[in-house]
Amino acid sequence: MARAIFVTVEGIEGSGKSSVISFLSRFLRKKGFKVKVFREPGSTKIGEKIRDILLDRRNKTLSPHTELLLYMAARTQLIEEKLSKALSKYDFVICDRFFDSTLVYQGYAMKMGEIVDKSVKLFNLGVVPDLTIVLDTEVTNSLERIKIKDRIESRPVVFHRRLRDGYRKLARKYPQRIKLIDAEKNLNALFRDIESLITKYIWKTRIKR
Repeated sequence: MARAIFVTVEGIEGSGKSSVISFLSRFLRKKGFKVKVFREPGSTKIGEKIRDILLDRRNKTLSPHTELLLYMAARTQLIEEKLSKALSKYDFVICDRFFDSTLVYQGYAMKMGEIVDKSVKLFNLGVVPDLTIVLDTEVTNSLERIKIKDRIESRPVVFHRRLRDGYRKLARKYPQRIKLIDAEKNLNALFRDIESLITKYIWKTRIKR
C-alpha cells in the first residue's frame, strides 16, 4: 500500500465508537496490518489540553465560535504532529472522529453553517478520510449508556437528535465515503457488520491499487 487507508469512526454521543474502534484495530492487526489509532480532539499534548477545555462542564461561557476554533486547533495539531506521518508509516490509520464531527456538531446541530464549512476546508490541511463509518443509534438509548456526562453530552436531547439527523444527511451526500451502520444491534452483530464492511473495502482498494 502506497499510503495508509484512513478510516474515521463517527456517531452521536454514546453510540459505541470506542468499542467499534477497539474491535476494528484488533481485527486488522490479526490480519497482519500495521494500525495506528488516534482520537479527536486529542492524541497530542496540546490536543488533550484543548479536549479538557472543550469537555469541562464548568466552561459554560465558552462561545460557539471559540468552540469551533478550539476543535480546528486540536485537529491541525494532530495532522501536523502525528497524523501525516502515520499515513506514510502504517497500513491503516483509524481516528475516533474527524472533520465530519465538526460539520455535524457545529455546522448542523449548532446551526453555524457556512463558517464551519469554510473552516473545515481550510484546516483539514488536505487530509480526507478514505472511509467513514457512522454508527447510527436511537438518541435516548445512546444517551442512557453515559453515566457521567461531559459538557457536550449534557446538551439538550433536541441537540443530539439534530446530530443524528446531520450524520444521516452527510451519509446521503457522500455515499461513497460515508457508510451508515445500524448500531442498535448487539455488539456481536455490530462487529460482524464492521468486519464485513472493512473486508469488502480492503479487497476493493487492493484491486484499484
